[in-house]
Amino acid sequence: MLFRSGERGDYAVLHHRTRDARGADLFVSIHHDSVKERLLPRAAEFSGFSLFISGRNPRKARSLACASAMGERLRAAGFRPSRYHADPETGAPRPFADEANGVHWYDNLAVARTAAMPAVLVEAGVIVNTEEERRMRDPAVRRRIAEAVAAGARD
Repeated sequence: MLFRSGERGDYAVLHHRTRDARGADLFVSIHHDSVKERLLPRAAEFSGFSLFISGRNPRKARSLACASAMGERLRAAGFRPSRYHADPETGAPRPFADEANGVHWYDNLAVARTAAMPAVLVEAGVIVNTEEERRMRDPAVRRRIAEAVAAGARD
């Protein structure tokens, strides 16, 4: 079952997205990343994808398996994980669940925490980095990201 939600900003309450997706095998939330305001002058230093899962999700082991597979597929497609979320100087920090594949724990992330099914939040790229923003505008790049995420979900 494919269920799309929020692409038009139609969900002000985030956990309503996961509520309305009940019955799905996997919940994937796709976003672009940013940096803290104090880091904006250094935005060009930040790039890459990040994947987030919640230890509070009732299917956290499956969430981790799915996120790891997505990260592996993204790396195989030529993308690299961002590391700054795990750095206390630049990130929150969010500890790695699977460092090699760019998967972080983020226990209080609403869509990952409230989903009844395995859930992964995908930060496809760091949009405040102008070079990365330019790449993200390329339909071929977006297609490669989508194909890698979908292949990881199937894995």
